[in-house]
Amino acid sequence: MTFYSEHSKVWVSVDCIIFGFDESKLKVLIGRRQMDPGRGEWSLYGGFVAADESLDDAAARTLHELTGMENVFMRQVGAFGSVDRDPGERVISIAYYALINVKDYSETLRKEHGVEWVDASELPRLYSDHNQMVAKAWKLMKQKMRTEPIGFRLLPELFTLTQLQRLYEAVGGEEIDKRNFRKRIKEMDFIEKTNKIDKKSSKRGAALYCFNHNSYEKSPDFKL
Repeated sequence: MTFYSEHSKVWVSVDCIIFGFDESKLKVLIGRRQMDPGRGEWSLYGGFVAADESLDDAAARTLHELTGMENVFMRQVGAFGSVDRDPGERVISIAYYALINVKDYSETLRKEHGVEWVDASELPRLYSDHNQMVAKAWKLMKQKMRTEPIGFRLLPELFTLTQLQRLYEAVGGEEIDKRNFRKRIKEMDFIEKTNKIDKKSSKRGAALYCFNHNSYEKSPDFKL
């Protein structure tokens, strides 16, 4: 027996907005579209949802295909379903955003897939409604970073306070008072100063810090 035969069918896809942080800039991973329609246009990386996949599983598979990485922080952005959003077929896309450390992403894989890290604030015109997806994802990430320490997923394991401040400035789109920022950071037990020094940033060197996941779980008070 066939069900729902009286209704028209639509395609369901997932698109991944992959954020990274490099050279004090918030980055997004994009590439040239490899299929019609829109072949050659700048685009996010995505794919269609298989019949035996949940949305989250499809997004995780798509992300893994592109980066080779697992257990990446990823959250759903929302559904994009304008009737004319895809000139090929009636396609509804569920967007997800993910946060990765740029240095953890294999250069070999990046070149193999033909994708590039581009400043989030200087994105070119992307295929269909992908610019809208990035804008919404950025807004959601900015909100979440104020109450949860998800930003540490964009940083190396060891980082300076200057790196941390620049990350929040890049995501928030505005400068932060250095003194107030550092005062707030020192109040957080789960951001620990190590005995290591970063000598690349200055002649004197800057202290390196790390995020202590166990301390945060015991006292998850975070607000910037």
